[in-house]
Amino acid sequence: MSPLPSGKGMYFEEFQIGQKITTAARTITEGDIVTFAGLSGDYNQIHTDAEFSKSTPFGQRIAHGLLGLSIASGLAMRTGMLEGTVLAFREITEWKFSKPVFIGDTIHVVITVLETKAVPRLGGGSITIALEVKNQRDETVMKGTWAALVASQPTS
Repeated sequence: MSPLPSGKGMYFEEFQIGQKITTAARTITEGDIVTFAGLSGDYNQIHTDAEFSKSTPFGQRIAHGLLGLSIASGLAMRTGMLEGTVLAFREITEWKFSKPVFIGDTIHVVITVLETKAVPRLGGGSITIALEVKNQRDETVMKGTWAALVASQPTS
């Protein structure tokens, strides 16, 4: 399954174990890195100093890992799957940064539903999803799992 039609998000009951959703892609820019450095206060030279970065094993500036994670979150939201139905973002687990993300890389996310658990007292349920962030060469650059509370479908 690829991006969902725009409109409402998915209700808890609509998530199926094994279901896959692929996000749109987004290219990482120098502006993204500079903006994130300013927002986070992380001006580490590996991200902000082109000359210094030439001497690192990467040979160039790399995006902040947390910038990649934040963009992955935005790409997941752009699918619309949680639009108006997410009650709370609960947890990130087992997150791993596997490869660097460079200026000019284009990333997308493959989301797979791993688990669903009804939580009627909260009016919905918990979903656990695996996220695999891939670059333009289809290499996994980061991955992990997230849990969120999602509203149940309203009864008529």
